[in-house]
Amino acid sequence: MHDLLVRGGTVIDGTGSPAFVADVAITDGRVQAVGTGLGPARRELDADGCVVTPGWVDVHTHYDGQATWDPYLSPSTWHGVTTAIMGNCGVGFAPVKPDRREWLIKVMEGVEDIPGTVLSEGIEWEWETFPEYLDALDRRPKALDIGAQIPHSAVRAYVMGDRAIHHDEASPADLREMREIVREGLLAGAVGFSTGRTFLHKYDGRKYPPGTFATEDEVMSLGTVMAEVGHGAFQMTSNHPNMEQEMPWLTALAKHNQLPVLFNLQQTDEAPDVWKTILGLLNDAQTNQVPLFAGISGRPLGILFSWQSTLHPFIGVSAYKALGSLPFKEKLKKLRDPAIRAQILQEKTEHLDRRSATLFGNFHKIFPLAINGVAEYEPAPEHSVAAVARHTGREPLHIIYDWMMEKEGTAILYFPSFNYSNENLDHLHDLLQHEGTVNSLSDGGAHCGYICDVSMPTFMLTHWTRDRTRGAHLPLEWIVKRQTSDTARIYGLTDRGILKPGFKADINIIDMEKLQVHVPEMVFDLPAGGRRLVQRADGYVATLVAGEPIFLNGEATGALPGKLLRGGKIQGGKHA
Repeated sequence: MHDLLVRGGTVIDGTGSPAFVADVAITDGRVQAVGTGLGPARRELDADGCVVTPGWVDVHTHYDGQATWDPYLSPSTWHGVTTAIMGNCGVGFAPVKPDRREWLIKVMEGVEDIPGTVLSEGIEWEWETFPEYLDALDRRPKALDIGAQIPHSAVRAYVMGDRAIHHDEASPADLREMREIVREGLLAGAVGFSTGRTFLHKYDGRKYPPGTFATEDEVMSLGTVMAEVGHGAFQMTSNHPNMEQEMPWLTALAKHNQLPVLFNLQQTDEAPDVWKTILGLLNDAQTNQVPLFAGISGRPLGILFSWQSTLHPFIGVSAYKALGSLPFKEKLKKLRDPAIRAQILQEKTEHLDRRSATLFGNFHKIFPLAINGVAEYEPAPEHSVAAVARHTGREPLHIIYDWMMEKEGTAILYFPSFNYSNENLDHLHDLLQHEGTVNSLSDGGAHCGYICDVSMPTFMLTHWTRDRTRGAHLPLEWIVKRQTSDTARIYGLTDRGILKPGFKADINIIDMEKLQVHVPEMVFDLPAGGRRLVQRADGYVATLVAGEPIFLNGEATGALPGKLLRGGKIQGGKHA
């Protein structure tokens, strides 16, 4: 007698093999058998007409704070995520001395746009060291499995204090202490170590997080601890146009550790063809069996503009700033006033600094997110503000203002910041087929007020296997593999990501005909009434973690079978 039988679905098993119709039998949280005539079960789920896949393994999230109060890590579980890795980009909340807690919150607020008030109210500080942080996470109920990486900025600040904040070079004594903290965290179960070197990440105005300017010797010294311990992935966020400069030491680290080294790779307008050079270097790494990987997004990194978001073209205009403290309904009433509208639009060119001029002045890259009622992430050039302005003779900022006023002032505009230099996703079609790239960068839990890419796993299925109209598709089996077994292997999660006997029964049952992502919306459901952009989906019939349904037909079941992953503890296909 099996515990549960998923009956009659089209199984896409996560290996890339062709789909086939079969039942999936589950016992004690693991796949017992895949086939037909599997016998009785205490419970059955009808998957006729649906695809049955492993649960999604999302390797780039920022739920480091939210994991302490939200067992579902929403919205990720709304999109079939059953394993989430956090602590990316070198930022996180451990280790931390009591007098540095608010400072770490300030860093996370600046770098990842998670409101400080939310983190201050939501986090119950029960730790100082990284092992204590893991233990705190372990004690909390959770619907899905989570793994945590050791963040460089927190380690550096813990050891060096103000010297880390001022970007002093680490002394030999500093390095010894930091290495011991990394070792201690890995032995306690950290699944990796992360660092950030990008100039896009700032906090408290114009400050860069500790580690941004760390020497290669420092980063290598910390990264090689994973080889000494025997497990862990190294994750890095860097400056995309200059990525080629980082490749020699990243390659050396991967070759030395013989463990995965993962760096973010995006196409930027400043250097739109660097990705081609990086692919060549990844080819060399594969030839030489060096575990070097590029974490890529499946769509543009989209900045979302609305009257409720962190960023929009009028955010620095004094006439708009004067409305800043008003409740949204009152603000909207003012924005409808023709005199105030004219004043805001009149000031448009006088209050754009260099950054906002670049961001808000590229009118050929600003689009309505919803086109014909559907979120469109590969919009055609003719839908841009620039194209509409040319066609109608109207001023671009007038168009933006009016578009943002639609849907009772909640309409969202889309600025594909990265991965849209060619005004299509053809380069991602190439990147998504390369064995040296890994699906990443959904950023769940972060960028609450202006980015909402958490729906990436669902989008990968809808756009790339079914709905794309401006280029070639990719096989469903390939996309499933990329966000299950491929992502799992980066963090040594050899017990999941495949639907075969002995593997963990993390499963999605999906009605592909109904599968779609909704247009994002702003909600105010975080601690302290904090805002965040969320994006829902239709089509998930069931999501199972360890054989227990955590969602059925889009509704949470109340089951909380998730666990904290302890790096280095997976043996024989089972997580200790």
